[in-house]
Amino acid sequence: MFPALPRVYLTAMRVAALALLLGAAARPADAQIFSWLDESGSLVVSNVAPGTNLGIPSYDVPQTEGIRATRYVEPEKSRSFDDLIDQHAARNGVRRDLVRAVIQVESAFNPRAVSNKGAMGLMQLMPATARRFGVVNAFDPDQNVRGGVAYLRQLLDRYDGDERLALAAYNAGPGAVDRHGQTVPPFRETRDYVSRVNGLAGTASGSSSGTHARIYRVVEVIDGREVVKYTDQDPDAR
Repeated sequence: MFPALPRVYLTAMRVAALALLLGAAARPADAQIFSWLDESGSLVVSNVAPGTNLGIPSYDVPQTEGIRATRYVEPEKSRSFDDLIDQHAARNGVRRDLVRAVIQVESAFNPRAVSNKGAMGLMQLMPATARRFGVVNAFDPDQNVRGGVAYLRQLLDRYDGDERLALAAYNAGPGAVDRHGQTVPPFRETRDYVSRVNGLAGTASGSSSGTHARIYRVVEVIDGREVVKYTDQDPDAR
C-alpha cells in the first residue's frame, strides 16, 4: 500500500490510525491514497495527489512516529483555544469569529501543523511573518495567535476594514492583492480560502448587505505613552 521508504516502518497501529484518519471522512471517489516524504523526512499520506494540494498543511498522526497526514480530526479540540482567541481578538479589534474561522481553515486547530510551504502552527505563520511580529516559537499557541491576529489586524487596516481583501492578503500576500487592483487575486487557492473562511465566520454583527462593521484605530496617551485601542465607535462622532 505504501512505497518502500528508508527508516519508515508502518506498524499495525500506524496503519489503523491512518485508516481512521483518512478513511472515515473519505468518499469512495477519494479512496486512493498518495504518499511522499516531506522536507523533514516524515512520511506524508493524503487523499490529494502531491503537487495539487494547494498548500494544505499536514498534521502528526496520533500514536505514530514520522508519519503525517493532510486530514486532522479531534472533536472539541478548538474549545481549548477559546480564551486565547478572545484575548487577542479583543486586543486587536478583530472579530473572534473571523479569527476562529482562519484557524479552522489554516490548521484545523492543530498547533503543530506545518504546511508544505513552511507555514507553522495554529494560524500558519510563515517564518518571516513570525519574526516580524516577535513570535519566537510559532508552535506555542499563545505566541502564534498573538502574531497571527496582529498580522490580520495590520491587513484589515491596510484594506480599510475589508475582510475579503485582508483574507486574500493573508493567504496570497498583500503584494498579490495590490497587483490585482486591490481585489481578490484570481488564484483558485486564494478564492477558495476566502470563501471557506467567510462561510465559517459569517458577516460582522450590525452589518447589512454583506458589508462589514468598520473598526477604528484610536491612539490615546496614558501616563505619557501612546496606547493603541480599537473600537467600532467613530471617534469623530463623540
